[in-house]
Amino acid sequence: MTVSNVKTDKAAAAVPPVPRPAELAHIVKNDAEAIAIAHRLAAEFIKDSSRRDRDRVWPVAELDQFSQSGLWSINVPKAFGGPEVSYATLAKVIEIISAADSSIGQIAQNHLGVVAAIRTVSDKDQQALLFAEVLKGTRFGNAFSEFGSKRAADFETKFTDASDHVIVNGQKFYSSGALLAHLVPIVALDGEGRAWYAIADRGAPGLTVIDDWSSFGQRTTLSGTVIIDNVKVPKTHLVPGYKGYDKPTADGAIFQIIQVAVDTGIAQAAIDETVQFVRTKSRAWIDSGVDNAWDDPYTIQAIGDLTLRLHAAQALLERAGLAIDRAVAEPTAETVAHAQIVTAEAKVLSTEIAIAATNKLFELAGTRSTLAEHNLDRHWRNARTHTLHDPVRWKYAILGKYFLNGERPPLHAWS
Repeated sequence: MTVSNVKTDKAAAAVPPVPRPAELAHIVKNDAEAIAIAHRLAAEFIKDSSRRDRDRVWPVAELDQFSQSGLWSINVPKAFGGPEVSYATLAKVIEIISAADSSIGQIAQNHLGVVAAIRTVSDKDQQALLFAEVLKGTRFGNAFSEFGSKRAADFETKFTDASDHVIVNGQKFYSSGALLAHLVPIVALDGEGRAWYAIADRGAPGLTVIDDWSSFGQRTTLSGTVIIDNVKVPKTHLVPGYKGYDKPTADGAIFQIIQVAVDTGIAQAAIDETVQFVRTKSRAWIDSGVDNAWDDPYTIQAIGDLTLRLHAAQALLERAGLAIDRAVAEPTAETVAHAQIVTAEAKVLSTEIAIAATNKLFELAGTRSTLAEHNLDRHWRNARTHTLHDPVRWKYAILGKYFLNGERPPLHAWS
């Protein structure tokens, strides 16, 4: 008998699960349709994005629209009835959504990453079972990271064998999307210390999801604490995630490229807001000699510089997506390393432009842009929070070791 030692003093704060979708989700036909759907949804999501951030309103209806649109199944392989779009397209979709509301863009990240992992590590029967769920509109959340471990990949959550199922115990944090998920993949270790995705039903007895995310940014990513107290997971839903990193695969780069796309989306939103504010609200500086803020030569130069740097990040993002496509189709040490390196390059530039654009917004738009009624600080808060997902300073080390000494990047979800 398994005895849990998980602390459950917060269980009274549990958020109840949401129902599965009543109708089947749309299945996207091709890359062009995926981009078109993303633009259509973004036009709706942006309308109340400031209010959702300010009042921390959960994007319940928006998330249903997002997953039911078919964009949450765009990397399901064609062999299983999915669209299998290019990862360059997938990244563009996330960027477009994130420019409208970066919290909504981030919520899809772990779902799409788990779909990619299932393709890499699961057998055909498990792939057929889980991909069918995704195509119907089932959303994966995540219960990966742990709050008190020494390093990000040090997991204390474990499972034990119980015939046709396993029993999982542990506690997680940073669980983006878990609150409104239908299934929650839990990273848990077996007796040999190998990490698996134990995909639990969101309403499984013993699975407690708590809305205690208190960060100043990405406020509606539906993150927080997940308590796992003797949770039963059928072995059909036990995915050997460790296999994605015991040999070269694109799994790590896929998790990373979606993070990059969230940040380029934030940067795009900040530049758009800057242009709009300067064109409609900002005043020309007293010494500028011009009547309109948009004619200020220093503002013109700054907008040109920011846009150029964003375009550079976007170009690398697209290049990384195409490199990932090659690594998925032909996973070798060389193709996987190339995908990791280009994605790391994109991560560096996307982090820098997200921080620069969200900070420069206030300098160029002027003092009135800081007024609470505009809530423009949400872009900086979101950029500063999201870019902490993994330290970009280590990306420079990865790049230097590769180009100077031919050392390939490590294989894990942060590389």
